[in-house]
Amino acid sequence: MTSTATPMSSRLSIDYYNATAHAVGDRDGITDEQIDGLSGRVATEHARIHAEHQAGEQRWMNLPDDMALVEEIEAFAAEARERYTDFILVGIGGSSLGALATIQALAHPFRNMQPDGVRVGPRLFLLDNPDPEKVRATLETVDLPNTLISVVSKSGQTAETMANFLVAREALVAAVGEEQAVKQIVATTDNTSGLLRVLADSAGYRTFPVPDGVDGRQTVLSAVGLLPAALAGVDIRQLLAGAAAMRAATQGDDIRTNPAYLLAAISYLADTEHGKSMLVTMPYADALYGLADWFRQLWAESLGKRLGTDGREVFAGQTPIKALGAIDQHSQIQLYTEGPNDKLIALVRVGGYRSTVAIPNPPAETPELSYLANGELGQLLDRELSATAWALREAKRPNLTITTPTIDAFALGEFFYLHQLQTVMAGALYGVNPFGQPGVEAGKNATYALMGREGYEQLRTDLTQSVQGSEAYRLTAAGQG
Repeated sequence: MTSTATPMSSRLSIDYYNATAHAVGDRDGITDEQIDGLSGRVATEHARIHAEHQAGEQRWMNLPDDMALVEEIEAFAAEARERYTDFILVGIGGSSLGALATIQALAHPFRNMQPDGVRVGPRLFLLDNPDPEKVRATLETVDLPNTLISVVSKSGQTAETMANFLVAREALVAAVGEEQAVKQIVATTDNTSGLLRVLADSAGYRTFPVPDGVDGRQTVLSAVGLLPAALAGVDIRQLLAGAAAMRAATQGDDIRTNPAYLLAAISYLADTEHGKSMLVTMPYADALYGLADWFRQLWAESLGKRLGTDGREVFAGQTPIKALGAIDQHSQIQLYTEGPNDKLIALVRVGGYRSTVAIPNPPAETPELSYLANGELGQLLDRELSATAWALREAKRPNLTITTPTIDAFALGEFFYLHQLQTVMAGALYGVNPFGQPGVEAGKNATYALMGREGYEQLRTDLTQSVQGSEAYRLTAAGQG
């Protein structure tokens, strides 16, 4: 699908020939009959999704329209960029991945190393994993009197986020005092309820909303993703404009012309009909590697479900993998071309890189390198993508290519909305609810129990007994050799 390249139209294109039976054979490739066979289901699910949206559900679809929020964020970010040299984002999963993907794609790749006055906005540091070494190093690196701390959690129940925040807050208070620390903390959380809301209201922190009815992994186009992006100088209006353009491009129910539905159908059919239980996203641009990371969470948490919507066990889902071209041609492509034929590979092409770097002519004594003469690095990278797509096709490994004309805020918005709708439709095809993450809760509850949270005493007892029962199967290298 290629759409008209006008300012408010989607600019992405999808070439899926290499994923079809025409290219890789009936055993591994999608047939026209299989795609057309899903058209009725897709049309039905399209009608349901849009009916739910009209009824006040599927609220993630509304996020490109909140211009009042954009104005509030822009005003806050403009002041913060002038005031602070450092910015600590405290969040994990959906609270950070979208923001990181956006900043990685659109900001200078070494922005933290740029001097003040050259760098746009404060240096960014992320506290996601509660790794004591990283947390300590972060707090020792930033200039706390000139640091803004932003904590992101809808409920305030996320153990990793709240533990990291408490540590960072204590360090900030020690550096600047309680009264000043309040001015240097911002919380993005639920509008009315939750532990972080209680804490923010009690302390008097500036707050931004996590939208109601939107799962964390779908909040990239809300304050969750927009605030950090704006602090880094990203044009968040263009980000939302790109999302709105993709929303307009996906209004129809035709599986052949709706890019999100086409991608959902190809992935679903590759998995359920052709044994491609893994989906690799492989951009050929360092700037888009964070996008692959964001999509990995979206696809895994949304589709990896034990129960279907009818209550039966289905154990659905396609394992998402992130890769980076051309780096992973030298680490993973060997497996992809000659290992198990269990993957669908989505390559991401950039029509024009934002920088051009000419390759110098090689010395005369190395004629073997003459093929690089008069070349350019972006040209080399793009031809490596073409070569990879061809090699995969020759090995009967299905693949497709998504092309963006360039990397800018508009394009990122397109990608975000495209993949969100793709995931929602894929959930419908698998017969699972793409919202919520019940499989995550067991681990969360076990963590609460092991940390001594009140109300989890029985689970703590069960966990202790489980650990004791595994002692006979524990191997230690002590005393060996």
